[in-house]
Amino acid sequence: MSPVRREVERLLDAGTRCGVPKTEGPCLDILKRREALWTFVEVEGIEPTNNTAERTIRPGVLWRKGSIGTQSEEGSRFVGSMMTVVATLKQQKRNVLEYLTEACEAALWCEAAPSLLPTIDQKEAESETAV
Repeated sequence: MSPVRREVERLLDAGTRCGVPKTEGPCLDILKRREALWTFVEVEGIEPTNNTAERTIRPGVLWRKGSIGTQSEEGSRFVGSMMTVVATLKQQKRNVLEYLTEACEAALWCEAAPSLLPTIDQKEAESETAV
């Protein structure tokens, strides 16, 4: 990948000086993050695409497309928060309804909401399946 990396970075560098602001800016932004750009080469298991991120936001995109959206800023924040919670729980293979029930009960009793962070058991199970 070294020759490919050098050529891509050479082209990005040339793009920063091409005289077209819509090209120069993105090229400069990518070069600022050049190490992250090549993470997939150095770290096993990292995909070179953003497919996982795209799949994660797809339900939100479909929901917005199929509805009239929200009517307020608060409604938009609520939808965004709920979609984040659902995506997080699904990635952890946790039950969404169970979590939301616990969160609502905690709110009724003025207690802290349950954590969205994975438990030690979940982390161990994920690492075992990844091997």
